[in-house]
Amino acid sequence: MSYIQYKEQILQWCTWLNEHGFFGTKLGSGGNISCKIENEDKIAVTPSSLPYKDMKIDDIAIVDFNQTVIEGKKPTMELSLHLSIYKNRPDVQAVVHTHQLYASILSAMNINTPLPAMFDEIAFAIGDEVAFIPYALSGTPELAANVATAVTNKCKCYIIKNHGAIALGKNLEQACLHAEMLEKISMVYYYSLAAGKEANALPQPIMQVIRQLFGKG
Repeated sequence: MSYIQYKEQILQWCTWLNEHGFFGTKLGSGGNISCKIENEDKIAVTPSSLPYKDMKIDDIAIVDFNQTVIEGKKPTMELSLHLSIYKNRPDVQAVVHTHQLYASILSAMNINTPLPAMFDEIAFAIGDEVAFIPYALSGTPELAANVATAVTNKCKCYIIKNHGAIALGKNLEQACLHAEMLEKISMVYYYSLAAGKEANALPQPIMQVIRQLFGKG
């Protein structure tokens, strides 16, 4: 089977995320993204430690759910994080792991309760909250386990403590859109804290509709 279309999508959206600052640096290799191969237990995923500005189609890895590399270069050290999501969320077809600025700021702050749903158009897309995932060292089974536990809440965005963010979607474009939405609400939440004001959650009747939409009501 040819996996070229999946590799092209990975490269396209890596380039977009990098150009818009979602990886934290524009010259580095921080963050990683993946998408699921249709009808197969395989994913296309970014390679390890290769700057995005230098990345080519042939560098993109194709990996099965046993972490066997089918094509491409050595995959990201966060491979187990990506696979833990696909194994626990059959609705997810794309994972974007970023080091975006405002979500990263919140990740380093002493915040232990999820970000509330503050805007209905965003909440209807990503869910009723943005949960914080406990810290574990990058690339470890402990981090993958923490992520696997968190994503069972059926939402689409998460912040990893002292690390970065995760956005999920039915395809890479949607996952990147969710990363954009996460950055907006992270910025709003940060500036609310800076102003000494608590950010308001949406009214409870709307929250209940959102929870029902995500199968949580």
